[in-house]
Amino acid sequence: MKCWLQRLLALSALMASVTWAQTDYPNKALRMIVPFPPGGVTDIVARAVAVKLGSELGQQVVVDNRAGASGAIGAELGARAPADGYTLIMGNISTLGINPITFAKLGYDPVSSFDPISLVAVQPLLITVHPSVPAKNLSELVQLAKSQPGQLNYGTAGSSIHLAVEQFNSLAGIRMNHIAYKGSAPAITDLVGGQIQVLFDPFSSIYPQVTAGKVRALAVTTDKRATAAPQLPTVAEQGFPGFDVSSWQGIVVPAGTPKPVIQRLNRALTAVLASTEVKDKFAQYSAVTAPTTPEQFSAYIKEELARWQKVAQQAGVKPE
Repeated sequence: MKCWLQRLLALSALMASVTWAQTDYPNKALRMIVPFPPGGVTDIVARAVAVKLGSELGQQVVVDNRAGASGAIGAELGARAPADGYTLIMGNISTLGINPITFAKLGYDPVSSFDPISLVAVQPLLITVHPSVPAKNLSELVQLAKSQPGQLNYGTAGSSIHLAVEQFNSLAGIRMNHIAYKGSAPAITDLVGGQIQVLFDPFSSIYPQVTAGKVRALAVTTDKRATAAPQLPTVAEQGFPGFDVSSWQGIVVPAGTPKPVIQRLNRALTAVLASTEVKDKFAQYSAVTAPTTPEQFSAYIKEELARWQKVAQQAGVKPE
């Protein structure tokens, strides 16, 4: 009798939790942690999504930038937040795909610390140079780097792009000096100012500086040309086949978040990503919306971890 009563009480509690999650959630504003500074690609994607997501959920979604350590600081903050559905984390290729490979000590695990909601956006990187750099294409940049080994400074905003550049350096047989930044905005500032000569950065962050004539774009890093800049050739088209790197973003929540809440967020986010307004906003930066189920996004994160682990081994990049 006692055992039966305990099971009944447990079932009642579960049903109450499910009912609450379906009818009462959300009943206050949500926070979306962006582990990078304002102005970068992840911030741009987050702000485009947050407004529409707030409309879908009937509650405001407030963007909270927590930059530092290639996104590790903000991601760890998100991992430690209550698993109640009111803290979202806009993860990306660095925080969810590469940081465990490049950091010897990390305060979170991309798989066990979070419950995935959905992949959000995918876009190419651009390889850009300061106007003072004489290279007009990748071949000329490679020749310049070979003539000045270790003298060209290249910037990256996040560990993911660092690995991407190391992969390119290995393919091209060159060596450039790495300068790490907390986000795209400060890296772009230094490129425009001439403090660094080369920058690999997501299309959405750097392309406005290209159109303004402040920096020169040499290539896109995906296997297809960018829809917003079809005049720019790919890396492969310029003699380096097999190089295909995309920047991506996706939303996760702290591990242990109730499944009905995850499903509610996934439905709302899917609707947001299907909207013409968000698609058009992303298209300005050659990004595409990429809605998935939580299970599909979980599999994608694991695939990215395996992929970049292999790249790190080949490039000889070790955790620091």
